[in-house]
Amino acid sequence: MTDVFEKNAATSAADAEKLVPRAEFRVFGQNILDIVTASMWKAQAKLFKIRTSGETYILSRLTNEANVKIRDGLLDIKTKVSETKEGYEVFQPRGKFQFPVNKEELARIFENLLVTVGLDQDTYTLDEFLEMVGEHADLAAVDVQKERYGFSVDGMICEYGKILFNGALLETACVESEDYEGMTAAIKVLELEGLENVNYLKAAKGVLGM
Repeated sequence: MTDVFEKNAATSAADAEKLVPRAEFRVFGQNILDIVTASMWKAQAKLFKIRTSGETYILSRLTNEANVKIRDGLLDIKTKVSETKEGYEVFQPRGKFQFPVNKEELARIFENLLVTVGLDQDTYTLDEFLEMVGEHADLAAVDVQKERYGFSVDGMICEYGKILFNGALLETACVESEDYEGMTAAIKVLELEGLENVNYLKAAKGVLGM
């Protein structure tokens, strides 16, 4: 089974394009963990990984289709490429870049965030990038602390967890796969059907009132 918590590593834009994206159904709220943990044990799901991480998400007031974050010192971007008939979102990886990031890569990231930022240096450090984000009226950086528990239901990759957005706690659960019918079955097993599919960007914006 694919390890959803595999070690983070730099990836070029060209290599990222070769990755096959998985569709994702994710929910946020309160009492999500009670629902999922009770239903997963009834389904004899197997817990296979626990991970905590600290990340910084870059939010754009102008789009929910560019997932830009900083994790393990890498600038990571995925963009939404489609949505299944079931309403599951598909985000394509576009690369993970080591700081200092060159201006060509940074320009493409800002373009996907639908903002214009003047870039007059060849490369930019993490601090310089965050300074540009902080100065832009349509951008915001949010601190995201994750405690995630990976498991599987009938071969579907799943997780539940506790997420802190700038210190505000939300619970989450998700199912992801290239098998949409299998996802639908797993969502039903976990008793998440009928809940709204909300990605990290929308959840973070809700907390920030953005």
